[in-house]
Amino acid sequence: MLVYALIALVVVLVAVLAGTWIRMKQYRKVAPNEVLVIAGSRKYPVKAPDGTVRQVGYRFVVGGGAYINPFKEKAETMALEIISVNVKTPEVMSGEGVPIVAEASAQVRIDTADYPLTLAIEQFLGSGADGIRQVAETMLEGAVRAVIGTMTVEQIYKNRMGFAGAVEKFIADDFARMGLQLVSISLKDVSDTQGYLDALARPKIAAVKLAAQVAQAEADRDAAIQAAEARRQAEVARLAAEASIAGKSWENEGKKADSQVQVNQKKAHADMSYELERNKIAQSLKKEEHAVRKIEKENAIALEELEISRRQKELDATVIKPADARKYQIQSEAEAESFRISAEARGKAEAKRLQSDVDAESVKKLGAAEAGVIADKAKAYGQYNQAAMAKMVVEIMPEMAKAVAEPLSRVEKIILIGSDGKPGASKITGQVAEVLAQMPEVVESLTGLDVKKILKDKLTGDK
Repeated sequence: MLVYALIALVVVLVAVLAGTWIRMKQYRKVAPNEVLVIAGSRKYPVKAPDGTVRQVGYRFVVGGGAYINPFKEKAETMALEIISVNVKTPEVMSGEGVPIVAEASAQVRIDTADYPLTLAIEQFLGSGADGIRQVAETMLEGAVRAVIGTMTVEQIYKNRMGFAGAVEKFIADDFARMGLQLVSISLKDVSDTQGYLDALARPKIAAVKLAAQVAQAEADRDAAIQAAEARRQAEVARLAAEASIAGKSWENEGKKADSQVQVNQKKAHADMSYELERNKIAQSLKKEEHAVRKIEKENAIALEELEISRRQKELDATVIKPADARKYQIQSEAEAESFRISAEARGKAEAKRLQSDVDAESVKKLGAAEAGVIADKAKAYGQYNQAAMAKMVVEIMPEMAKAVAEPLSRVEKIILIGSDGKPGASKITGQVAEVLAQMPEVVESLTGLDVKKILKDKLTGDK
């Protein structure tokens, strides 16, 4: 049962909310310058100013809201704002037959009284502000033309407020029949193409200009008289002032001359005093400058002496003392070297003397031995015959050839250049052969032994 009760409660709440929402959606509101027109099946009574009542099929609300039955009623809005209307007529004959053109500006709105509002709703609902402006412009143009035809140009030009009142009075009934209201109207301009307004204004303009010229001439005359009198008085005052000034000026010039004499005297004294003082100051400055220069020179001399002393010390430290040390070192080394050389010379001399004694003894013994050998060889050579001598010469010839060729073995590099179509190597062997070919002649010149003859005799069998 509780569940059913809750379901029923929810359904009720939903129905209430839905009904509230639908009711809110049925409510329509309009701004204060708008009217809400609601048309439906019902009839509403409307009372005219003459007391008659007629039935209309709509109701309206000005600046508010109302509930609308969406199934039976339809709602529309219409603006109640003021509409500006500009009116310009073509040439219209005035009351005295002068063609003029008038421009006016008017403000029109819908009358919010009940009966005029019903008329405006029936005639302008849906047409908007442009529709109302077009109708109002046409009606105002006719009213302006009608009022111009009843007034003269001077009346229209001078009494613009009267012209506006006449137009408003003329059109009030026509606007009332359409539910409109003329808020205000003003005449902006009146002109004509015939020059009537200019001609109308010329006499008055000429009169005003004439009066102005006369007044200006009288003012100029009075001003000239006053100016002349003022100039006369000013000239008299000026001359009197100049005379007074001249007298005072002469008096002043005399005082100035006296003052100038005194000033010149004092100035001369001042100039002389100035020159004397300047000379004294100049002499004092020169003395001070000499003293300063003397001090500067003394300081420079002292500084130079200190610099010389510093340089002497630097020279002693960097040149003289190292030179003395080097000199002592060189002398010491020279003395040591001299002692060494002397000792070595003495040693070598002693050794050489001993060696000479040994060599002399050896030579003596060797000479004795060689002398014995030579003597033995001489004895042997004396016993040699020519054949033995030849044999000995032939035996030593290979050694001689070897001795001739041996220098070539010590040559590191030999460049061989051929000539006459012969290789360069053959020249070396040829030269060695030539040297060997000359040996018999050398032996013969030294020993008197003809090796060639001995060999020839030996080979041919002759003794």
